[in-house]
Amino acid sequence: MSADPKPLYQEVILDHNKKPRNYGTLEHASHQAEGLNPLCGDHIYVALNVEGDAVHSIAFHGESCAICKASASMMTMAVKGKTPAEAEQLVHAFVDMATGRDQTPGAPAAPALPGMARLSVFSGIRDLPMRVKCAILPWHTLQAALNSQTSVTTEAQADPMQAPMGDA
Repeated sequence: MSADPKPLYQEVILDHNKKPRNYGTLEHASHQAEGLNPLCGDHIYVALNVEGDAVHSIAFHGESCAICKASASMMTMAVKGKTPAEAEQLVHAFVDMATGRDQTPGAPAAPALPGMARLSVFSGIRDLPMRVKCAILPWHTLQAALNSQTSVTTEAQADPMQAPMGDA
C-alpha cells in the first residue's frame, strides 16, 4: 500500500513558496524571458547565464501563486549545472508529467532523467486542471529563454497546454 502523496506535495509547495530558491534578479543574464498566465495573474521572469555548455546560474522573480513560485524554485534547482539540451529535456518531462501526457495509453515511456524524482511531487497537479498552467509556466518561460524568445503566455493560441512543444 502506498502512502498518500498529498501531504508531501503540500509540504513541498509551502516550503518553496515561503523560501523560494534562486529568487531574485540576475544581472547580465545571457538568456531571459517573461512568462504570463492571465487566467490567474502569474507573471514571472526567468534569467540564466549559460557559460560553456552549462547553466551556470539561474534566477526568477515576479508575482505568482504558491504553485507557480514553488515550481519555479524547484525548476531552478533542477536545471542549474545542466546543459541547455538537458534543461530542455527536463522541461518536456516536467510538462508531460504535470499535464498527464506521460500517462497516455500507448505513449512511449519517458526516460528517467536526473532531477525528475524530486519534481514528481507535482505529478498530482494533472488532477487540478485549473492549476496545471500555474505549475508549467516557469518551465515554458525557461524554454522561451533558452530559445531566445522574450516572452511566453498561456493565453489563447499561445497556450502551451494546447500546442505541442518544440523539439528538445
